[in-house]
Amino acid sequence: MTDLQKAIDIRRSRRKYLPAVLKESDMKALSALVAEFGAEKQVKMQPVFNNGEAFSGLRKSYGMFSGVKSYIALIGDKADVVGLEKLGYYGELLILHATARGLGTCWVGGTFDRASCPVHLAKGESVVCAITVGNVPETLSVREKLIHSLTHRKTKTVEQMVTSDGAMPDWFLSGMQAVQKAPSAINRQPVMFAYQDGTVTASVEDISGEGFSFDLGIAKLHFELGAGGGSWAFGNGAAFARDEV
Repeated sequence: MTDLQKAIDIRRSRRKYLPAVLKESDMKALSALVAEFGAEKQVKMQPVFNNGEAFSGLRKSYGMFSGVKSYIALIGDKADVVGLEKLGYYGELLILHATARGLGTCWVGGTFDRASCPVHLAKGESVVCAITVGNVPETLSVREKLIHSLTHRKTKTVEQMVTSDGAMPDWFLSGMQAVQKAPSAINRQPVMFAYQDGTVTASVEDISGEGFSFDLGIAKLHFELGAGGGSWAFGNGAAFARDEV
């Protein structure tokens, strides 16, 4: 099992961060990933280290976060659903790399002050969301446990997330088990997978809905890692190409 596959099992949304700043090695590793995604995948992210102004005080974070000093701003055009899907995919990949390094992370959609993010935006771009990252206590805080209980419901079964025209192979089921652990807005798990004539596709009912593009990208990444490798075409209803084994 790879470090990223292990990270799927241990990743949790963390909202309380310790005073210790990120190690230089962690900042360099995350910055290198951001640069790689930008150069090779045309995904725009910007690290903000040791500046938690966008999350400071109750007015900005609504009490949902404490101690945030570093985060990754995800930048794009809100009307570009494929671009948002890619941000979900590569944002989650960044999260799993950070998790594998022992760091805490959280997807953040609304509880931060975008105007306080020191980022450069081109015409038509905005900070569509952020990923907090930092050192966290070993155990969840009381507030984190409460938020988790309020925002999470029972995980959907594989059968609830799949349509199939026959028996599903083990690698497909392993991919779906990883999808069950994928984060999604208010844990709605909206992505449906199909296994038809040996072809795997993934889709959401309303790709233009708030956050659905992100959910699609995140679920696709989890499936890919759980299935043991392969690659997705981006787009709603696009197909998965499994690595030759």
